[in-house]
Amino acid sequence: MRQYQDRAEAKPDQFIRYEAPDILNESREAVAKLLNVPTDTVVFVSNATIGVNTVLRNIVWNDDCKDEIFSFTTIYGACGKTIDYIVDSGFGRVSSREILLNYPLEDEEIIAALKDAISNSAREGKRARICVFDTVSSLPAVRLPFEEIAKVCKEEGILSLVDGAQGIGMIDIDLKALDPDFFISNCHKWLHVPRSSAVLYVPFRNQALMLSSLPTSHGYVSKSRERFNPLPKQHKSVFVNNFQFVGTLDISPYLCAKDAIAWREQVLGGEARIFEYIQRLAREGGRKAAQVLGTEVLENKSGSMSRCATTNVALPLKTEEAFNAIGWMQEKMMSDYKTFIPLFTHNGRLWARISAQVYLDIEDFEWAGQILLELCERVKRGEAKAV
Repeated sequence: MRQYQDRAEAKPDQFIRYEAPDILNESREAVAKLLNVPTDTVVFVSNATIGVNTVLRNIVWNDDCKDEIFSFTTIYGACGKTIDYIVDSGFGRVSSREILLNYPLEDEEIIAALKDAISNSAREGKRARICVFDTVSSLPAVRLPFEEIAKVCKEEGILSLVDGAQGIGMIDIDLKALDPDFFISNCHKWLHVPRSSAVLYVPFRNQALMLSSLPTSHGYVSKSRERFNPLPKQHKSVFVNNFQFVGTLDISPYLCAKDAIAWREQVLGGEARIFEYIQRLAREGGRKAAQVLGTEVLENKSGSMSRCATTNVALPLKTEEAFNAIGWMQEKMMSDYKTFIPLFTHNGRLWARISAQVYLDIEDFEWAGQILLELCERVKRGEAKAV
């Protein structure tokens, strides 16, 4: 990344205007190949939240005020607030409907809840216009049956917006087979690309819906007048060109995507080997941490929730102790133990989310369990109340 930044700073005009577009195309090609889609269906944005915002802010809502945005209660907070903003600023043309998820749940239960929500929406005279759902949710960090959700959306004529913030680089994603209407995935979480970088996939059939990048920049094609675009290397695809230059954003992380993918193949042995290791480590490591804590992991009977590289381990604290101690515990993790593990409450219990990466092994999960146990013991001694 530093090399790209140095080139940009040494000769800004030459690099930004003439060199970067070609490197950007190479990175788009590498990511598209990984996702099994045409190169000109993928562009880069700075993160998944920007991608979700880009899609939702480009949708034109019907004037009959029947449109609804579907999501699940485990939606990432910023994306949930994006839906709130779209509703709040939509002059009544669009509303939202959240589907309650209290884990553990089997995949069939989640699909049944989605279908019930679709039926209820129609019964109330509403229209399910678009559904926002995760590949792997953030808190709790579990794999959703996103393939089946996308299938239901297609059958019901609902646009599917897949928030794959935790997706590419962690689980196998074949967008040709999945065929969503929109897909976003952070490259800086699991693909070993520097922050901030995410891929936005829009199939050819939907590219006309994405009129503008966020923010609007030189690639926008105005319907009211023709404006000058000062950039010499414009892409033949209107969609790609829209996202090729978005202000003076540092796009060096985007340019690194192709290098990260090559490194994963040449050094780590490729995607399949990486997936097998980190997903197995998450399962085994989660059980090890739970053993240290004397608790359990969040899992369903079929094991479908844990087909990813994250695990959720229960902490041995009562609900009232947990609610008041989360902030204190997370601060002490950083100040006293030089680490960070997200804590959250779900379905009446306090949980810790632990992720498995290629540079970790089972001993790291045991260490995490010991730290969490020590923090819980400190909470029980009243240290959190003393702050």
